[in-house]
Amino acid sequence: MEYGLIGAHLPHSFSKAIHESLTDYTYELTELTAEELPEFLTKRSFKAINVTIPYKEAVIPFLDVIDEKAQRIGAVNTVVNREGKLYGYNTDHAGMAALIEKNGISLCGKKVLILGSGGTSKTAKAVAEDLGAREVYRLSRGEKPGCIRYEEAYSRHSDAQVLINTTPAGMYPHLEGMAAELSRFPQLEAAVDAVYNPLRTAFILAAKERGIRAAGGLYMLIAQAAAAIEHFIGTRPDGEAVEALYLSMVRERENIVLIGMPGSGKSTVGAILAKKLGRQLVDTDALIVETAKMPITDIFAKEGETAFRDMETAAIASLADRMGLVIATGGGAILREENRKLLRHNGRLYFLDRPLSDILPTDDRPLSSDREALMARCRERYPIYTAAADCRIDNSGSAEAAADAIMEEFDA
Repeated sequence: MEYGLIGAHLPHSFSKAIHESLTDYTYELTELTAEELPEFLTKRSFKAINVTIPYKEAVIPFLDVIDEKAQRIGAVNTVVNREGKLYGYNTDHAGMAALIEKNGISLCGKKVLILGSGGTSKTAKAVAEDLGAREVYRLSRGEKPGCIRYEEAYSRHSDAQVLINTTPAGMYPHLEGMAAELSRFPQLEAAVDAVYNPLRTAFILAAKERGIRAAGGLYMLIAQAAAAIEHFIGTRPDGEAVEALYLSMVRERENIVLIGMPGSGKSTVGAILAKKLGRQLVDTDALIVETAKMPITDIFAKEGETAFRDMETAAIASLADRMGLVIATGGGAILREENRKLLRHNGRLYFLDRPLSDILPTDDRPLSSDREALMARCRERYPIYTAAADCRIDNSGSAEAAADAIMEEFDA
């Protein structure tokens, strides 16, 4: 390996795609056990590598030279082999600082809590201090030097204004995880998460629900890679290239989720979008039918609505950690808050708003089988659709026009 990434578990790393988009070298992902790490570093059969969990501190004893910033932080994520000598750097600092700046978050004069006690938490502490934070504390579940317990943070530092998550809580595939209870910090102004998969962790979604400025970790990953590339080959990608790659990666990975009334055209518009974008279309109702091996009307008749909604949640949960899909949901899919959260992890929600006069009641829709039931469902659900949607799409014309409107907004 000439260039690449080492870590314990790398099956869903974005680093290869990032480096090979910004440079012309091949970037390899190498998983190492703790027992294999010493031999790998002693052999030094690489030109330059990045280092991720859990080896950002473990690599330090093998280095000949450590950059001043990395030494101060006590964690290294970039190692360069120069004529047999290993030089260690910390580009996570540049990445996190860039993420905070891009999202308009000010740390100056603020009390900042760092969730976590590992190598990235040390980087976050240094960034917070360098950006003028008034007080900075690292949090740990157990007793660790330089850290306070979460219980102490809740009781003595509930006035924290910024939280930075450096734990793996909420990381794929355990999307439900969240390191701290945001409700315990009533003065919270901003939340930053180093996790980049999913695009929006439970931590970030919780902050957004409270109207708090929040930033997920994908931009940090790209910005730190750009800084690492400068150490690797002596040339740093410019800011425009970094921004373009970030937007491209979000668009490529973000699901397009269609919500709206039964009969509003979600499946039809979804099929057009999937064809135009070369994406897979997944219909949650079809997924339920396939799993239950019976039509939805039979599920309602034999099991009841609650059982159907439970199946619907299970279907949505099975899609929550996937990326790059077009997802057509059932009319009642967003009635449950849990479902809305699951869809938002990697999805952008589009409300297909079709005039009620253009929607026909049908026997295969148990809750909107006649005009009166359809009108009742619309009165009940319309405010939920509009509140849940990232964008409302007028579907009073052709399905093709609605699909084009979604594509235009998605690429904006």
